[in-house]
Amino acid sequence: MKLLLDTHIWLWYLLGDPRLSPNLQTVIADETNEILRSPIGIINTYIGAEASEVISNFNDLTLIDLIVQRGRDAIASLPQSIREHPAAVAETIENNLRKLIVDKQPTNPKYFDRMSVLLDELIEARKQESQAYEDYIEQIVKLSEQVADSKESSRYPPAIDSAAKRALYDNLDRDLELALALDRTIRQTKKDGWRGHKIKEREVKNAIKTHLPSEADANRIFEIVKSQDEY
Repeated sequence: MKLLLDTHIWLWYLLGDPRLSPNLQTVIADETNEILRSPIGIINTYIGAEASEVISNFNDLTLIDLIVQRGRDAIASLPQSIREHPAAVAETIENNLRKLIVDKQPTNPKYFDRMSVLLDELIEARKQESQAYEDYIEQIVKLSEQVADSKESSRYPPAIDSAAKRALYDNLDRDLELALALDRTIRQTKKDGWRGHKIKEREVKNAIKTHLPSEADANRIFEIVKSQDEY
């Protein structure tokens, strides 16, 4: 039997939500049935996954937080109706990870674009059944760690020791000297409450332009700088 599910029904199934009737849960879980979702529904599931974001009874930790803290043991925090189905476990983790990547992308576009590609590759490999489930879990845990905190990546020089420096380094073609010089200039220039203050923002942007004469590059880096908590 073919079933066409909307976004909410699919999320309720993945989360074991009591609003989904037991009969419908059984029908969806039946592997002899073909589950269909519209492209819009799939996009909504990936991008609008707020309903799947927080795992109850764990002090409001997200699923990705739990995976980073506990590794594969975090799967035990999922509802039993999901744990019993490896594909449901995988999609639940992937949906949460996709949302986190989308949320964090403005802080470091180059880095999170790369994380998105890695997630796509991992999803495709899983769907093609080209790797064992245990290997998939190991890789998705590692990717979750890298998405949650870019310092988990071993690709940075020792001097690139903060999230803001990593963002500059990644988005300045890994130019170490330029990233460090720009970081120093921004810290020396920025004033308290500079975000949203037209004159103070202009001062920061002009400081960036002393290192990046291109208007397009200066504007691009300025938006990244604005998204950094430490500036």
